[in-house]
Amino acid sequence: MTETASKAPLAARMRPQTLDHYLGQDHLLAPDKPLRRALDSGQLHSMIFWGPPGVGKTTLAQLIAQLCDAHFISISAVLAGVKDIRAAVDDAKQQQFFQRRTILFIDEVHRFNKSQQDAFLPFVEDGTIIFVGATTENPSFEINNALLSRARVYQLNPLSDAAIVDIVTHAAGCEGWQLAPDQIERIARHADGDGRRALNVLEIAGDMLGRNSNSTELTAGIIDQVLSGQPRRFDKGGDLFYEQISALHKSVRGSSVDGALYWFARMLDGGCEPLYVARRLVRMASEDIGNADPRALRLCLDAWETQERLGSPEGELAMAQAVCYLAAAPKSNAVYTAYNAVRKEIAASPSYDVPMHLRNAPTGMMKEQGFGGGYRYAHDEPDAYAAGENYLPEEIKDRVYYQPVNRGLEKKIGEKLRYLQELDDSARDKRYR
Repeated sequence: MTETASKAPLAARMRPQTLDHYLGQDHLLAPDKPLRRALDSGQLHSMIFWGPPGVGKTTLAQLIAQLCDAHFISISAVLAGVKDIRAAVDDAKQQQFFQRRTILFIDEVHRFNKSQQDAFLPFVEDGTIIFVGATTENPSFEINNALLSRARVYQLNPLSDAAIVDIVTHAAGCEGWQLAPDQIERIARHADGDGRRALNVLEIAGDMLGRNSNSTELTAGIIDQVLSGQPRRFDKGGDLFYEQISALHKSVRGSSVDGALYWFARMLDGGCEPLYVARRLVRMASEDIGNADPRALRLCLDAWETQERLGSPEGELAMAQAVCYLAAAPKSNAVYTAYNAVRKEIAASPSYDVPMHLRNAPTGMMKEQGFGGGYRYAHDEPDAYAAGENYLPEEIKDRVYYQPVNRGLEKKIGEKLRYLQELDDSARDKRYR
């Protein structure tokens, strides 16, 4: 091994050299799968590898180039620009003189803006380059439609614990380190499907071993030190972030207390900002519980305030209490549905005037013009209700937006509203005829 290679990170040194040694992604690379058949036959096509970090996207692209004897150019969308793309295209054109295909691999391609993605699109179309992109974000949202239509998307899954055990075992053997099987399994579980993460943990442990003794055994104590305080895989703002908040919200909506508590704890364990979760809990209280149990909203606000005032762990416990309450509470989206219906109608309708009887009349002139005329003060009416009165513009006088469900407090609210409607129907003095 050269000096430069020996100084490379362990994850780089342990990259498999052939496709047969590539672990994971059997749903794509098993002998009977379309991608493997295409590669074995040398039929290259543009593709996008979509998956979480550390599952082998870059390695797979390199192995494909090796298998198909293609020239391989790798650029990072974090550092590269249009100038780098043009240089890669010029390189690919030179390779065409030698009848050799070129794979242009763009890591984190979702970080390219539209103009940068458009810069190499014509050369994908004319076959100058075979585009292979890697992304941790959903290509449907992050990749231009024109480019997306010219590439096949392959989703790479997190590595299984068994695959990571094999990776760690192989790497430890190559480095001359000894680990008990249970410690290898600990590293695999901690890696959360990320092979690079597992190898980084192993490398840090090996560095600690080198400093502390001449022994080759990575003990449980060393592994404890490396694993302590390291958060699980959690990409704030990325797909995994939104997947977990979606799982929490849907667990609350589905009245699964255990599910909601699990995803709440997963998010915090992964490093999510607790105040973000607190804000989302307030949203859930209004959207999915609403007036079926109005106490839910107050409890969530109290939990938010506790987190702001006391921090962890007291604030997190208060939020856990709110999560359990939300999941167990009676559910209603009646307010959410009504609010959206009103907004949709307002957006699609003219700006109706405020009816004259609802207008304020602070001056004599305005009273003379009929502002506030005929307004019925509810507290002067029987049971403080002006039966037959209407508070909507006349053009939409019969609209009903809020329809309480037959659960929780909304059951009582529904009964009250039906009673008031009966009074309106039987009233002799109606606002609109």
